[in-house]
Amino acid sequence: MAMPQLSRTKNIANRSKKYLDEALYKRLFKDGSSEMSVRIQLNRFLKSSKRVFKWEVGDTVKKLRDCNRFYPALKLSETMAERGMNMTISDQAIHLDLIAKTRGVAAAENYFIDLPEASKNHLTYGALLNCYCKELLTEKAEALMERMKELRLGLTSMPYNSLMTLYTKIGQPEKIPIIIQEMKSLDIMPDSYTYNVWMRALAAVNDIFGVERVVEEMMRDGRVAGDWTTYSNLASIYVDAGLFEKAEKALKELEKRNAYRDLTAFQFLITLYAKMGNLLEVYRVWRSLRLAFPKTANVSYLNMIQVLVKLKDLPGAEKCFWEWDSWCSNYDIRVVNALLGAYAEEGLLEKAEELKEHACRRGGKPNARTWEIFLDYYLKKGDMKQAVDCIANAISIGRGDGQKWVPSPEIIGVFMQHFEQEKDVDGAEGFLEILKGGAVEEDLGVEVYESLIRIYAAAGMTSPVLRRKLKMENVEVSDSCKKLLEKVSVE
Repeated sequence: MAMPQLSRTKNIANRSKKYLDEALYKRLFKDGSSEMSVRIQLNRFLKSSKRVFKWEVGDTVKKLRDCNRFYPALKLSETMAERGMNMTISDQAIHLDLIAKTRGVAAAENYFIDLPEASKNHLTYGALLNCYCKELLTEKAEALMERMKELRLGLTSMPYNSLMTLYTKIGQPEKIPIIIQEMKSLDIMPDSYTYNVWMRALAAVNDIFGVERVVEEMMRDGRVAGDWTTYSNLASIYVDAGLFEKAEKALKELEKRNAYRDLTAFQFLITLYAKMGNLLEVYRVWRSLRLAFPKTANVSYLNMIQVLVKLKDLPGAEKCFWEWDSWCSNYDIRVVNALLGAYAEEGLLEKAEELKEHACRRGGKPNARTWEIFLDYYLKKGDMKQAVDCIANAISIGRGDGQKWVPSPEIIGVFMQHFEQEKDVDGAEGFLEILKGGAVEEDLGVEVYESLIRIYAAAGMTSPVLRRKLKMENVEVSDSCKKLLEKVSVE
């Protein structure tokens, strides 16, 4: 759910072009929007003596949050507060949300407790409630909502929306009509988000007629005008129900309501037409998007290529990719991965390798997902040597957000089963060393060590350190494996 924005007194549109070229958010994103590059630019700015307006900090924090760069957003907010920049209650509510996203709910609770009593209003209470709802902490969310009612904080639809979203996520859509009735009894005006969640709740119990009644009620009420999100939501419900004719009508209404040419609306149209298998409409909307946004964003190309791949239009996906490649300034590896995945799925390894090399020459940096694509290909082909190399590369690179990449237990199991069948002790030990080098060892299950014991036994080999390794890792194997361990362990 959208959080309140940091207060600002100036409109960016009124600033001179010279000033906008030097704006803080442009400095932070000048080397791209990856977590690492944004953090580097932010650290450079904070170490410099450059001054910045409060409205500009607020706008930059908003942009960082919009692209899920929560750590840099929190660091900027904290540093500016430490330097004496005044924080409004709205700012504090956003700060609380950032703390929850980066340090956890407990840290957000402590921040809320330490706030001055004057700052504990519907904004900060609402921010904490939203945190509970996002983390599916139902009891805490319900208790806090009751507290907000007791304090008569002047509730709006926002906290109710948070609670309804929670009930949707935990599979209790039947509670949502009760909340709607409470809002009506308290004369709390719903917004478009309220209607969308209500529609989704009814769709979850296959009440399509109920969904249509909600749309009719919204139109009769007149206080909330259905926007494009209402009709994208309705169209999505119809598509999921297989009611393609009704979905088409909802999508046409969506286009009419997209008067301000919202990029997200175009992407919803493309995705929903694709779900119906309507390739002609996908291309028609894509042309409209390109006309509306001549400098088309990477994410739009990513979405379009993914859609064309799903619709088995590989030539179209290739054409779209090379169009993007010809002009893009920020070489987004996600766009490359979308086409790489299609090549791998079709068994076109040579094309996939050529594309990866081309991306590297253009400044693209393969990420863990790049190597996952090749990993899946080699596993299907049974080329375990190449697959191990893919695992090593993915672990070495890690995830784009700075987190480590860990292969799934299923993937690890596939490798261990292969080494067991081949009685390949060296291969198994080498594989586990790669995992250990990536700090994956703590994520290994007992099944991996039991498989290693069986591999030693099948190969007729012994190990002077295997028993000690199990003891150090505090691994308790089954009785059958303990017997094998006696045979293969030689101190």
